[in-house]
Amino acid sequence: MTNNITNKIDPEKIGNSIRLLNTYLKKENIAELIKTLENLKQNPQDDSILIKIKVELDKLGIIQGAVFTYAPYINVILSDDPFGP
Repeated sequence: MTNNITNKIDPEKIGNSIRLLNTYLKKENIAELIKTLENLKQNPQDDSILIKIKVELDKLGIIQGAVFTYAPYINVILSDDPFGP
C-alpha cells in the first residue's frame, strides 16, 4: 500500500483513539486492533502497520462501525490521500 498519509500520522491522536476504544468497547473484542494501534503510535512512519490495521478491522465485522464511531481518526489515516501525487 502506498499512500502519503503515514508522514502525517499524529501519535497523540492515535493515543486518544486507543483511549476512546478502550473506554467504549469490550477490550476482548478489540485487543489485537489496540495492539496494532499501539505499534503505529510508536512507529507512525511504518506504512506496513496500516495494512495490519486494515486486516484487524476486517476481522471485527460489525464492530468495525463502532470503532469508526468512537475513533474516527482511524478512518482518516486509512483513507487514501486524494490530493497526493
